[in-house]
Amino acid sequence: MLIHNFFGHLGTVMRHRHMVMIHCFKAGIIKRGLLHDLSKFSPTEFLSGVKYYQGMRSPNEREREVSGYSKAWLHHKGRNRHHFEYWTDYSVKTGKMMPVRMPDEYIYEMFCDRVAASKIYKKEAYNDRCPLEYFLQGHGTRFIESYTAGRLEFLLRLLAEKGEKAAFGYIRRQNKKRTSKR
Repeated sequence: MLIHNFFGHLGTVMRHRHMVMIHCFKAGIIKRGLLHDLSKFSPTEFLSGVKYYQGMRSPNEREREVSGYSKAWLHHKGRNRHHFEYWTDYSVKTGKMMPVRMPDEYIYEMFCDRVAASKIYKKEAYNDRCPLEYFLQGHGTRFIESYTAGRLEFLLRLLAEKGEKAAFGYIRRQNKKRTSKR
């Protein structure tokens, strides 16, 4: 069981990283693809992933069911800027924790990550609407800044309606504009 979980989890992480890299390369955000999810190989995340591996969903979900929270997820979201959960801070106006706007390069990586995760977990049942449908299921329950949510939803709708070529092409063009302004 432990050997099965070890190789199963390692395979899932490697397939996911590889797919995100391909998507990031297509989107023209090569650095984000190369750096994507390296923390998954840290002991905190990897050992939890092996322990709670099931193959058809994130081990973090199972860890939450067992422990009431996921130590691996808390570690992961605190180190990976492509997760909107990373982007929270105390507001000087309200004194409360608030979501803050993500820089576009991380929104683009988040898009690539979500598409890859849908492909990995949905397998043959995947289609270009799956990432949007998953995103819409969580509507109203996320603690996400409005520009960030709108930008991600726009990209997911573009994917669902016009396909990968259009979505990655759009990101590539936007990224070129962003980097040429520097």
